Amino acid sequence: MRLLPCGDAALLVEVDDLRSVLALAAAIRADRDGGGLADVVDVVPAARTVLLRCRPGPGVLAGVADRLRGLETAEHDAEEGPQVEVEVTYDGPDLEDVARISGLGADEVVRLHTDAEWTVAFTGFLPGFGYLVGGDERLVMPRREEPRTKVPAGSVGLAGEFTGAYPRESPGGWQLIGRTEETLWDPERDPPALLAPGTRVRFVRVGP
Repeated sequence: MRLLPCGDAALLVEVDDLRSVLALAAAIRADRDGGGLADVVDVVPAARTVLLRCRPGPGVLAGVADRLRGLETAEHDAEEGPQVEVEVTYDGPDLEDVARISGLGADEVVRLHTDAEWTVAFTGFLPGFGYLVGGDERLVMPRREEPRTKVPAGSVGLAGEFTGAYPRESPGGWQLIGRTEETLWDPERDPPALLAPGTRVRFVRVGP
């Protein structure tokens, strides 16, 4: 674990892998709820880091850092959130490429994607863009060699160990296997993101 100050009211914690990120984030929230890390006001996980936003004040970051160094994370699993179903039409422009790379048929790619219970590990890149883990290892995919300048809103893709859906049109290099009509980000909704960290997701095949 490596601790790096970010300004005068935040700490960035670097760890080895995503599993360590999720365990650490769960341990921090549990300790904060018990009063041990009361100065931590926000916990923001990413692929290999956890950002802690803290209350400003003299000695706060040093105190939080000392507490973190003694924090036990082994007994903490990633937190489970609500479960949602996301309907997907599997007609993405990269579906056949994913089938070729994986050595599977397109229908088997879809079956593996819909059979898994995915979990939102963290969000980033765009508001409401969740990075979901928990899929079959055969769906681990390289990003496209040439990213697209425009990926339509609702596109569902694969990249590395993650799957995700684009909340709005943007550039992107994920392998696109389908599309959803779900509203993934709505500022008027609470929470605004349909796929918030911890949410468990089942993809449901619709259409042809």
